Amino acid sequence: MCLHHPIACPEPQSASLSQEIPPVKTSVGRTVDHLQQPAAPRSPPSPTEAVSFSRLESPCSDHVCSGAEEAIPQSHSDGEDSEADVLFLGSLLQKVSEKVGGAEGTKLDDDFTEMEKARLNLIAALTSALLSPHFQRVDTTSRAVLDIMTKTTEYLQPNPATRAKMSMMNSMSRMRGQEKGPGYTQTEAILGESMQKFGRELGEESSFGLALVDIGEAMRELGEVKDALDMEVKQNFIDPLQNLHEKDLKEIQHHLKKLEGRRLDFDYKKKRQGKVTEDELKQALEKFDDSKEIAEQSMFNLLECDIEQVSQLAALVQAQLEYHSRSAEILTQLSSKIDERIREASGKPRKEFAPKPRTSLDFSISENHNGGIHGARSPGARSPARSPAPMDQPCCRALYDFDPENEGELGFKEGDIITLTNKIDDNWFEGMLHGNSGFFPINYVDTLVPLPH
Repeated sequence: MCLHHPIACPEPQSASLSQEIPPVKTSVGRTVDHLQQPAAPRSPPSPTEAVSFSRLESPCSDHVCSGAEEAIPQSHSDGEDSEADVLFLGSLLQKVSEKVGGAEGTKLDDDFTEMEKARLNLIAALTSALLSPHFQRVDTTSRAVLDIMTKTTEYLQPNPATRAKMSMMNSMSRMRGQEKGPGYTQTEAILGESMQKFGRELGEESSFGLALVDIGEAMRELGEVKDALDMEVKQNFIDPLQNLHEKDLKEIQHHLKKLEGRRLDFDYKKKRQGKVTEDELKQALEKFDDSKEIAEQSMFNLLECDIEQVSQLAALVQAQLEYHSRSAEILTQLSSKIDERIREASGKPRKEFAPKPRTSLDFSISENHNGGIHGARSPGARSPARSPAPMDQPCCRALYDFDPENEGELGFKEGDIITLTNKIDDNWFEGMLHGNSGFFPINYVDTLVPLPH
């Protein structure tokens, strides 16, 4: 046990890979058992996945690593799985040695470092990718392309529901191989369709109806122009960025992660030169150099082709310019049409409203052979709408407004005098008002002259 830091330091021992290496305990009591033999070959985890070393700053760090190194066999005959195990453990211990013990790893040359900086400054956006600390600035690069694509889609379709529908329709179109149009109706076209529908219903005699038809047609054209903008931006801007994000940048990330793994393996074997053959060390160096060259070449190719990204930005600007130019042209023509409609409507002679004479009913009381009451109409007579009926016949006064809901009911307003003709039951009267006959509820009226029994 090391006295300088509360870490259980494994004692050097000679063991085969079939034996488990004792787990390492940190100061907070967490057991790290990743040094046990893995069941199958796997990629080395990142430092944050393996263990947190934020509290480990002990002078005995080298002793920790050296003790664990002794637990790794010098030779074995388990085939490819055993070789992968050794590479994994070696890379992991090299990472621990660099992080905890301050061991210096192989430095990349200045040209490579500058090219990596230029690449990060060029792209400036993707999704977060867990790369080694040497290339964490790739994370900043990762977010840019993805954020630009997202914000461009929001610019084209501000409505979240429309964006969701657009995404679903695009997915269905790709599955069916029918990606010819946007697959959804623009809001301009929906508004235009509504205007044209009601404009036609109003007819050509209505200035408002004619103006609605004109504006509706213009809105339909604006919807078609918006469709063209969406398709142009998608094909010449969003799709190329998507391709850059999913292919070129991911390929570079793959090469960089592979380079980091081989660097750790090389540094680990270089540190154990007395226990590793010269051929193994030479092979590790060659693999490291190969990965470095491939990563460097991929970044160089991306930097040399940055004119493509500039061309894609130019395509975005050109599509917007065409959209706004065509929209301005359509709206200018529409404005002229509406001005003409206003002049035509203003030039028409105004018609004067001539109210028709009101018709009133004049009832005279007479008894027929059945004892009923007959009303005689006097067509030429005029009287106020709510003139009281003669009090010598059955009638009632409305206490509230009644709006008929069913056929056969009689509507009236508060204060109307209604002539009673029959009592249907305890809840309904039958009566007449302004020449109309129908049923109405008894509790809505106050009986002035009751019906004869």
